[in-house]
Amino acid sequence: MDTLWLDALGGEEKGMAIMRFKRIALVLLIVFYFVAGVNHFVMPDFYYPLIPDYLPAKQVINTLSGILEIILALGLVWTRSRKIASTGIVLLLFALIPSHIHFIQVGACAEGSLCVPLWLAWIRLFPIHLLLMGWAWWCREVNC
Repeated sequence: MDTLWLDALGGEEKGMAIMRFKRIALVLLIVFYFVAGVNHFVMPDFYYPLIPDYLPAKQVINTLSGILEIILALGLVWTRSRKIASTGIVLLLFALIPSHIHFIQVGACAEGSLCVPLWLAWIRLFPIHLLLMGWAWWCREVNC
């Protein structure tokens, strides 16, 4: 995390800059998962093709995913529930891995939904999905 501009700051200023950055990251994380959760209800047809066919009740899975994302986003708001909520987000992201694998197996083009180049589907699964997990985990210690 040490960059040139942070190195130029004194110890206390550096700590404050890092804390400000973490607070901004936390607010963005809350907004990201809240909007994503709401989107499951606004655009449910977008998500159904992304759910593997071997899983039953796609509407139930989509609804539960949306509810969980909203609850976990709200859980991030309060310091007392932040660790549980961030852990929940990481676990939810693990649970979504089969969906990403399914998306790759169907050639990165789900009928009536998302269609991207195959290489982008792989990037979505590995670096992006792992970064989302790391982001949630990193924000679990933010005290606002």
